[in-house]
Amino acid sequence: MTRLLGIDLGERRIGLALGDDDGSAARPLSTLRRGADLAADEAALRAVIDTERVDELVVGLPLEASGVEGPQARLTRAWAAALGKRIAIPVILRDERLSSHLAETRLGPMKRGRSGGPPSKTQRDAYRARVDREAAAIILQDELDTRAGSRSSMPRAPGSQEISR
Repeated sequence: MTRLLGIDLGERRIGLALGDDDGSAARPLSTLRRGADLAADEAALRAVIDTERVDELVVGLPLEASGVEGPQARLTRAWAAALGKRIAIPVILRDERLSSHLAETRLGPMKRGRSGGPPSKTQRDAYRARVDREAAAIILQDELDTRAGSRSSMPRAPGSQEISR
């Protein structure tokens, strides 16, 4: 059995999900704050990798709607490649188009603030963290489904998406 950690990489947060290739569903795990640099991200991720005994990372690749790599996808690919060189487990890239939208649909609308007003900053931040975790679970579940031979629920990016160590 292989344990995988799904990653939804954002500018401020890293959504995490955990899953095994034994047919069980991916599940949201936690949301980390992005560090000031790659070393800080690596330290935070390494703690999770060690605690959860993770064998592989599955990083969401934010392709544009047309399927081409835009600036954010290039940044994510570079981050994943650099991280892969620093850790001793495989890093796989997975098309993440629509994962945040699907996550928001699953979670429903953000809760309103007190007395029905707009949500507070704390409520917005908590909701965004939940969306990031759920998006990571969607990305990871897509990878698990593909490995199991099931039909993918997400659009597939052209070409190979694996980054070797």
